[in-house]
Amino acid sequence: MDFSKLYRPSALNSFQFIALTGLLMSAGAHLILHFFVGRLPAGFNWLYVCWSGFYIVGTLINLFGKPDEPHHHHHH
Repeated sequence: MDFSKLYRPSALNSFQFIALTGLLMSAGAHLILHFFVGRLPAGFNWLYVCWSGFYIVGTLINLFGKPDEPHHHHHH
């Protein structure tokens, strides 16, 4: 099993990439809200749960999906 698919940017699929981008954006928004607004909207932390779930789904597709499917754009 190729565990580099969990962290190596060139090995991530679109689900994982979107989830990581979402996590980073949520974390940035979290910091901005915390320091400049002083409070978070109700349910804000559910964003992290959703992005994590999205990442896990993407990881399962990446690890267990068929490697010969045509959606792989990276030819190294």
